[in-house]
Amino acid sequence: MLFLLVGLVAQAVDGALGMAYGVISSSVLLALGVPPATASASVHGAEVFTTAASAGSHIWHRNVDWRLLTPLAVAGVIGGCLGAYVLACIDGRVIKPFVVAYLALMGVYILWRAGHDIPLRRIRSWVTAPLGLIGGFLDAIGGGGWGPTVSSTLVGAGQEPRRAIGTVNTAEFFLTVAISATFVWALVTGHWKDADALTNHASAVAGLVVGGLAAAPFAGLIAKRVPRRVLAYGVGIVLLLLAGVQGLQLAGVLA
Repeated sequence: MLFLLVGLVAQAVDGALGMAYGVISSSVLLALGVPPATASASVHGAEVFTTAASAGSHIWHRNVDWRLLTPLAVAGVIGGCLGAYVLACIDGRVIKPFVVAYLALMGVYILWRAGHDIPLRRIRSWVTAPLGLIGGFLDAIGGGGWGPTVSSTLVGAGQEPRRAIGTVNTAEFFLTVAISATFVWALVTGHWKDADALTNHASAVAGLVVGGLAAAPFAGLIAKRVPRRVLAYGVGIVLLLLAGVQGLQLAGVLA
C-alpha cells in the first residue's frame, strides 16, 4: 500500500509537470536499501505501464508536438540503452552532483522566465536529438532523470509547457521499454550480477504500477487545463525541490 501511494502521487506530479515519477520512486527504493541498478530496473519496469497510460492521455488531449517526438524518442532510446548497460556494470552515482546542479540552475531559470512572461519560441526538431540522448542516459543511470532533464530544457528554451510535457511523456514510453529490455539483456547475458535482488522487491514494483496507472489517465487533462504560467511555475518549483532533496542526500543529511 505504501508503494501504491508513492506511485499514485509520483505519477500525478509526473503527468502534470512532465517529471518526478522516476526520481520519487527511485528515491524511496534507494532509501529502503535497494541497490541502484535494481531500483532503476524496478522503476523502469513499472514505467512501461504508467507511461503508456500517460502517453495515451496526452495524445487524446492533443498535448504532443509530433515534430519533436521522433528525434527525441529515437535519441532517448539510444541514450537509455547505453546508460542501462553502464549502470549494470558500474556505480552511476559519480555523475549525480552534476545532474543536481543542472536541475537547480534550470529550476531558477524557468521560474525567472515564468515571472517575466517571456514569449514562447518554436524549437527546431534537430535540437531534441542530443537532448534526448543525454536525458535517456541520465534516466537509466539515475533511475529517473528523463523528465527533469528534458522537460525542463524544453520549457526553459521557450516551448509551450503543456506540449513540452506531453511530448516528453509520450517519448518516455519508448525510452522505458528500451531501458527495461536492456536490463533484461544484461540479466540474460550475465552482465548484471545483482539481478537476483529484483525478486525481493516484486510487491514494491506492483504497488508502483497500480498507483501509477490510477493517476496516469488524468495527465493529459491536467496539463491541458492548467494555465501556461502556472505549469511553468510548477516545473520550476519541482525542479528546485528535486535538486534540494538530492543535494541533501549527496551531503549525507538525508538517507
